[in-house]
Amino acid sequence: MTDHSLLFEPIRMGDLTLPNRVLMAPLTRNRSQGDGTPREWAETYYRQRASAGLIFSEATQISDMGKGYLDTPGIYTQAHVDGWKKVVDAVHAGGGRIFCQLWHVGRISHVSLLPEGKQPVSASAIQADAQTYTANGFEQVSEPVALDADGIAKTIADFHTAAECAKRAGFDGIEVHAANGYLLDQFLQDGVNKRDDNYGGSIENRMRLLSEVLDTVSQVYPEERIGVRLSPLGQAGDISDSNPEKLFSAVYQKLSERDLAYLHVVEAFPGSDGDSEAQALIRRLREQYDGFYIANGGYDAESAVSEIDGWNIDAVTFGRSFIANPDLPERYRRDAKLNKPDQDTFYGGDEKGYTDYPFLDDRH
Repeated sequence: MTDHSLLFEPIRMGDLTLPNRVLMAPLTRNRSQGDGTPREWAETYYRQRASAGLIFSEATQISDMGKGYLDTPGIYTQAHVDGWKKVVDAVHAGGGRIFCQLWHVGRISHVSLLPEGKQPVSASAIQADAQTYTANGFEQVSEPVALDADGIAKTIADFHTAAECAKRAGFDGIEVHAANGYLLDQFLQDGVNKRDDNYGGSIENRMRLLSEVLDTVSQVYPEERIGVRLSPLGQAGDISDSNPEKLFSAVYQKLSERDLAYLHVVEAFPGSDGDSEAQALIRRLREQYDGFYIANGGYDAESAVSEIDGWNIDAVTFGRSFIANPDLPERYRRDAKLNKPDQDTFYGGDEKGYTDYPFLDDRH
């Protein structure tokens, strides 16, 4: 039997003590109501997984203009607050902790998903070579417009409102989603950001929007209850940068100046081949962040133990394995066999493939 005990040593993250290092990744499931209010199934789904050291909610849009996929949840109306409060209360009743991931997709959207058929927004008016999921199935994302000064101010205000709503819903903290080619990533990376104002050009300018978002949400939650998610390998949403190591070294260092709860990094994407050069970059960047570090991407129990034991990371978020195994920490503790995920039910649908995966003891 493989010794996974290191995963179950409690650890301090900000002002929270996590009972284990097996964290649940933010997982888009496309099962919310059309207005972005979570369905009652979500209460069961998240409660079943309350044994995670920490749960990150699925990506949750901060405004109606932040939506990019069919049936994803929001966190900007009272109905959203009421719906999420039931989820949060269920997690807390199960002894768990949950952060809300705040999301604006930027250009990774479609006019049919946005109010009054508006165009998506981005750092610059450059259409992504990407698809999104609409009522018609997968469609090419729409051409965006560049956010003007008023649009940027409105977006920052929307992050503030979303943080307030998350707090009213009872979330233990929030994660600012600046990864995977979405809006904040679109401002960071110069393959998309072609601006010539205070939000474009230099790395310092391109980091400005993320910094201002963190400033505003830290008026709602203390920084030790706020984290940031990044994906420096740039393998999602047609994102790229001319010098990713220089950019993300600066971003990591800038974040180190804050008293954040953590930095959450997508180190690999599903289907990636574990490129040695990419992983070497991840390790070099890791040295630039002085704080709690959460790794994501391609980990199992053994590799998580190895990296934690080597002092490279503090905890790991697991995605697909948490979808199929609501009691994943206990399975790792016992070195038990894992359920196999049903990829056909990952996105959209009902309780099938959502709340019906068996526990070790076959009870829900």
